[in-house]
Amino acid sequence: MPDSDLLPSLLYKINQNQLALEAAIMELTLWGEQRGSADVAGNVRDALDTISKNEEFISMTLAVLMAPE
Repeated sequence: MPDSDLLPSLLYKINQNQLALEAAIMELTLWGEQRGSADVAGNVRDALDTISKNEEFISMTLAVLMAPE
């Protein structure tokens, strides 16, 4: 298998890691909110919005890269 064939799989795995980290951070955010850290939680949510906004583009790009030729 040529190295170039590995790139889409690598990008897919990196994206999966990113989404898992987003979910874990969101859990910590909810935990913090429940304990009165609304300011910190709000800041974290703002940062996580970047991941959410980029997810659609990342998914579409991965679909194109992984599509059979």
